[in-house]
This record gives sequence, C-alpha cells and structure tokens, in this order.
Amino acid sequence: MTDQDGAQFSSSRVKGMTIVKPILIGNTSRYFGKKREEDGHTHSWTVYVKPYHNEDMSVWVKRVQFKLHDSYPNATRVISKPPFEVTESGWGEFEINVKIFFNDANEKPVNTYHLLKLFHTDATGPVPKKHVVSEVYDEIIFTEPTHAMYQMLTQGKVSHTARQDAANDYKELEEVTLDRITAAHRKIGQEIADLQARVQHSKVLVPQLKMGVGLLQTSLPPGAMPAPTLGLGASDPSTPRAVPGTPAPTAA
Repeated sequence: MTDQDGAQFSSSRVKGMTIVKPILIGNTSRYFGKKREEDGHTHSWTVYVKPYHNEDMSVWVKRVQFKLHDSYPNATRVISKPPFEVTESGWGEFEINVKIFFNDANEKPVNTYHLLKLFHTDATGPVPKKHVVSEVYDEIIFTEPTHAMYQMLTQGKVSHTARQDAANDYKELEEVTLDRITAAHRKIGQEIADLQARVQHSKVLVPQLKMGVGLLQTSLPPGAMPAPTLGLGASDPSTPRAVPGTPAPTAA
C-alpha cells in the first residue's frame, strides 16, 4: 500500500459505525469573601472540559478553545493538552463559547456553550457562596468517523466507571430521568386512550340521539308541533307587526 493509498484509507469513513464519547463541561468558582481592592473581582473560577470516563482525551482531542467575555485580555484561550481548562477571576457571570477540535482534521469541530456560574441561586436570588460547581453531562457522537478517527477513539483502555470528581452521579440522574419519562409516557398514553374512548362513545351516541329525535317528530300529531315564530318579537300571530312599506297601525 502506498502512502497515498494509506492516506485515502485513513480519511475514508467507517460505514454504519457510531461512537459516543461522554464528556463533562462546567466550571468551579471560589468566593473571595469580599471585592478585591485592585480590580473589584469577587471570585476565582475555572472552566473546563473533561472526559466522563477515566481516559486521556488528548488521544482524540487536539485542542479546546474557550472564548471568554471581551473584557478579558486575550479573550480567546486555546488549550492544547490536558487538563483542558482555563482559570481566571472576575465578578460577573457570562456565556463562554467552547469549541472542541479533533486530531483528525476531517472531523468537524464541535461547538457548544457554558454559562459561567459564580453565585448560588435560591428563591431570593443570587447568593454568594464559598464554593460553587456548575457542570453538565454531554455527549459527542461520531457518526461514521474516518478510519483514522476510529482508531483514535478506540485505542487504549477506557474505564467505564465515572470520574470520582464528577459533580453529580449522572448514572443515577439518568435512571431517575428515564423513570420520569416512562411515567409521563404512561400517563399520556392513558389520557389518549380515555379520549379515544370518549370520541368512540360520541360516535355511537350521536346517531342514536338523531334517531330518537326523528322518531319523536314523526310520532307527534301535527298540531303538537310548536308554532313557527314570525321573526323577532312575540310568536303570537295576532300580535300586530309593522310591515316594511306600510303605515304602522294606530289605536282606534
């Protein structure tokens, strides 16, 4: 096989293959206790991207780009080796753009966002807290990766146990969420079944009611039918009514 053939093979796609890489995106923050005199900052913070499982992300991740608020010098920070994180200080919360590049340039970068969290929030609003962790579980899904990327994603040992420093027990959260979804599906299914039964009952009942009305109308003598009204007002035919184009009746 020539070098050109090898390059073409590496860049070709593995048909029918899907690989999922779970990751954690989040930040930690620490409250200083008061504003810092030199710059007014109240917190130090670290934003990060981590693998959910215990593995070396650098095998398949080339670099992670963090776009901070424009008020920070060198607002675009590029981290090319683990840990993929940026540590800074500040006083306000803002959205950070996170862009993940892969070791195979044929795979497009993944673009996402993380809201930097500095304050604990309760019913009264933001509350300063000594230590805050804001973290989300996400998944990068490689659909028909290149052969080169496939080798990177599958090489080496990957422990399928969660990281010990994960902010949440995401496995338990997944089970709880799935239970809630299942219960919601069951409830919605029952409501749909009840509605369908009511509709079916109406389809049977309406023709029966129409038939009953028809039988009632045919069984009544002609004089028993209610007299038709003569327009607006009283239905008594003896009541004088004004007819357009004729003088109104006057008292004798």
